[in-house]
This record gives sequence, structure tokens and C-alpha cells, in this order.
Amino acid sequence: MISTIAVIGAGTMGNGIAHVFAQNGYKVHLVDVSRKALDNGVATISKNLDRMLSKDTITQNDKTQTLENISSYTSLEEGVIKAGLVIEAATENVELKLAIFKELDIHCNKDAILATNTSSISITQIAAVTQRPEKVIGMHFMNPVPIMKLVEIIRGYNTSDDTTKIVMEISEKLGKTATEVNDYPGFVSNRILMPMINEAIETLYNNVAGVSEIDTVMKLGMAHPMGPLQLADFIGLDVCLSILNVMYNGFKNPKYAPCPLLVNMVTAGKTGVKSGEGFYDYSETRKAEKVAAQFSL
Repeated sequence: MISTIAVIGAGTMGNGIAHVFAQNGYKVHLVDVSRKALDNGVATISKNLDRMLSKDTITQNDKTQTLENISSYTSLEEGVIKAGLVIEAATENVELKLAIFKELDIHCNKDAILATNTSSISITQIAAVTQRPEKVIGMHFMNPVPIMKLVEIIRGYNTSDDTTKIVMEISEKLGKTATEVNDYPGFVSNRILMPMINEAIETLYNNVAGVSEIDTVMKLGMAHPMGPLQLADFIGLDVCLSILNVMYNGFKNPKYAPCPLLVNMVTAGKTGVKSGEGFYDYSETRKAEKVAAQFSL
């Protein structure tokens, strides 16, 4: 029975994953090369727990116990040695992920399951750099992790039935809906979502309508909670570009080619909420907080 989880990366996704596991009674080892990132990650978890506390969805004891379940490490070797499941939540960069998994394979217990939170990169490719491909799997959580119910479970070519069963069961213990998919570029979620976002950017690029008009049509006409351009800002335009490139390179199909406007914006450093500017202006802190509040705990 797995009781200790290691999460690699203390950013938005990493601290969200750590939060839900710790809140559900698992001992969590949060690992990052940066002590500042770890401190910020734990502070974010505490802040999100405070929001839940203010809404009476948890008790003070729940908050205290959740935080006590989290330990932080700047040493990957120390952080993963006792973990039965390790979830990598680093930047969406294939070279970085391959390097991390090579290290995980060396330092983790031989029976440990190695999972990646990648939103598009091949699980089979990642598993190939390890000596345990049958124990490598994708666990694609949605952002914000404490709120969104879906976990996309991606089987690599060699992922075993036992590994898949264990990860599906663990996801359900977190109160998530685990959905199994196969290992092709973009999986299901981003194979459908990213072309829609890209088409919204093309619509803007071709001057069919403005930013707010495009988002309004999709929100009011299609009942989307957030327009595609605002959603792209929230995800990060650099992340959207990376995923589209993975699908374009994987399928060699021009329908996945990123819009030139998206490429230019990312090149210029306009990546959305995190940079303060994307399709919308988030230069004032309150504007960014207003966007984030739409997904607040």
C-alpha cells in the first residue's frame, strides 16, 4: 500500500498535486532545486487551505494536518527514496523531463511507480530512459488541481495493467475522476482543447473579431466558463505553444501548426497571467487576482 508520495516541482501544478495528496492523508515529499520555490509552493498551499477554511469546507485541524503531511526537499535523492509513487510536475520540456526520469530511475525504490504530469509529451518516450517502463505512467491533473475533478491517466506502450490499476485507484481516493487514455500527442484533453485555442488565436490574427468579442461568443454561445483567449492566458501562452509544437511534430499535420501570432507573443515574453500580459492586461495585481478568483478554492 502506497502511503508516501514524492512530487517533483513546486510550481503551480506541483504544489496543487502536493495539496490534494496531503489533504487526503498521504505523506508528501515536495522536491524542487530551489528553496524559494518550495517555500512559495507551501505558502500557496497554506493560502488555498485558508480559502477553504473561510468557506467552512475544511476545519482548522484539517489545515494543520495537511501542512504537517508535507515535507520539502532540495535533494531529489533524499526526497524520493521512501516514495511509492513519484509524480513529476516540472516545466513542459522534453529534455528536462527525460533527465529527471533518468535520475528518478536511479534513486527511487525499484518498486516505485514513476508518473509524469505532462500535458502532451509521450509517456513511452519518457519511460524508455528508465529500466522500469512498465511502471511509468502519465497522471495529467487539471489546473487548479484542488478544484478540477479530472485526472487523465495515460498508458505508455509498456505500462502494465497493475501500474494502471494502482494509479487509477489512487486518483479515485483523491476524489478525482480517473479517465484512461492512450499515449498519442496531446492525449485527449489537449488534442481537442489546443486546436480550439489556436483557432481562436487565428480568428483574432485574421481580424475576424476582437479579443473580448471572441471570448464572449464562446462563453455565452457555447456555455464555456472562460473564453479560449482568456483560458490561454491562464494556462500560459508558452505552455500552449509547447503543446501545439508537440502535436504538430508528432502528427506532421498542418492543422496543429501554431498561429504566427501565438509564436510572436511568446517570443516577445507575453505569456499571459504569469507575465502580466497576454491577450489581456494583468499588469495590476488585482487584475490577475480577479482572473485567478474564477478558479478560487
